[in-house]
Amino acid sequence: MAEWRGFWPLPVAAGLGYATAVMYVYAMGPFIEPISREFDWSRAQISSGITIAAFFSAIFCVPIGMLVDRIGPRRVGLVGVVLMCGAVALLGTATGDESNWIMLWGILAFATLWVQATVWTSAVTSRFEASRGLALAITLSGASVSATVFPILATWLIGSYGWRTAFMAMSGVWLVLVFPALLLFFRGAQDQDSKQRTSASDTVRALAGVSLSEGIRSPALYKLIMAGGFFAFTAIGIVVHFVPILTDSGTEPLAAAGVASLVGIFSIIGRLGTGVLLDRYPGYLVGAIAFLIPIPACCLLLFDGANPVSQSIAAAIFGLTLGSEVDVIAYLAARYFGLKNFGALYGAMVMALSLGVAFGPLGAGAVFDHYGSYAPFLTLTMVLMGISAIALFTLRATPTAEELTASAVP
Repeated sequence: MAEWRGFWPLPVAAGLGYATAVMYVYAMGPFIEPISREFDWSRAQISSGITIAAFFSAIFCVPIGMLVDRIGPRRVGLVGVVLMCGAVALLGTATGDESNWIMLWGILAFATLWVQATVWTSAVTSRFEASRGLALAITLSGASVSATVFPILATWLIGSYGWRTAFMAMSGVWLVLVFPALLLFFRGAQDQDSKQRTSASDTVRALAGVSLSEGIRSPALYKLIMAGGFFAFTAIGIVVHFVPILTDSGTEPLAAAGVASLVGIFSIIGRLGTGVLLDRYPGYLVGAIAFLIPIPACCLLLFDGANPVSQSIAAAIFGLTLGSEVDVIAYLAARYFGLKNFGALYGAMVMALSLGVAFGPLGAGAVFDHYGSYAPFLTLTMVLMGISAIALFTLRATPTAEELTASAVP
């Protein structure tokens, strides 16, 4: 309670920042059909924009993490939110030329560097320890806000004003809402000022952890990278294409967007529930179970995908999982590595997540273009989710940051 009394606005503000970071992913689904119709592009071509942005972001995850460790998350995040909203708005100027499309997504790719999950989680983990799981859950619920708000908002704006205006209006409204909150409340322990200052001893304690070389040698790093990458590739691929998956089964676009919004609603429940569980039970076990639950959702879409009830249940299940995956990875990273080099080491995991985001939607679109169906991608999702769960479960034998630090002390 002492942590929450002192810093309760921080996770909320960080959550809004993280929502900005993923807005281009969760808003893209409703834009696929109108852009495809106007430019006569395949779904893989349109999804390639997400691939460009996420792949570029992945390359610089570790350097950005090191920058956050050095100068603090506040300055990075404030600049990033402005850049991201501006870059998303520019997508509305697309001309139909592929080189222009690549250029616009290149600009957005640069913007993603400054709003990576590392920025928001670094600030929150520096302020919260006893209630870190719940604080991270609230922060990362920003993705749930994106998954809930942007599909419906984008669909309505597209229907009322066209897809070009929709990109610009959506971005402008979001910037006006989010930037003031970040300006007032987003400060981590690394961002010391006269209003919110921790003692030197508290800061040293909060930022303790393993060295960069020790983290690189830890098996936990590679297990978390594998689990996060596989999960993001499959889950984000499905979520981006969730509206087309439903409309292909005969569902009306607005109704499909409504069902897709359940992903966001239930991801809030999943994130908060996961945060509470992480503060009470072994993180590796909570994560392994969370990574298994999308398997029945895939089965529902494969074998009863035209049924509105099955569609809703599948959306809810995917929401519960999307409400836990980044929370679990961030929590376990802080546990196994500490906060001394959290930005750099967690940046490696964000790189894997970003690569999954980069190629998941592209892969799902390519599968549809080749087979005329998303069924093979749903099957692949079940396999990779199982592998990710096994990787997390085996973390129980991996030394924690405290054990690694203790072993390094003479």
